[in-house]
Amino acid sequence: MPTMSDRLLLWSPRILGILVSVFIGMFAMDAFSPGKPILEALPGFFIHLIPALAVLGLVALSWRWEWIGGLACIALAVMYALSVGTRHADWVLLISGPLLIVGVLFLWSWQHRRLLGASY
Repeated sequence: MPTMSDRLLLWSPRILGILVSVFIGMFAMDAFSPGKPILEALPGFFIHLIPALAVLGLVALSWRWEWIGGLACIALAVMYALSVGTRHADWVLLISGPLLIVGVLFLWSWQHRRLLGASY
């Protein structure tokens, strides 16, 4: 029977991954501006949603294969940090930081389940 810490380790990367996706998706709202018709803003909004949907898809894939989510989230964090560089360290912390945490949690959860031989 899984303990409370086992369940916390199982669910925390999944929930945090969804929250990271929602956070990234909030940046799509900048497509809407005062005086701009909604129909003109919708294409930009959907384009800005692509990264959030990609992270959400990654979390869905990681639901079953945690190691994929762990490696992919860490890779996304590193790629974003390298693409932005030192120009915007605050952006790197806000975007790469949560992705890195989610990736490490997915890998930790995967390793923990492998050691226990659990399939909860």
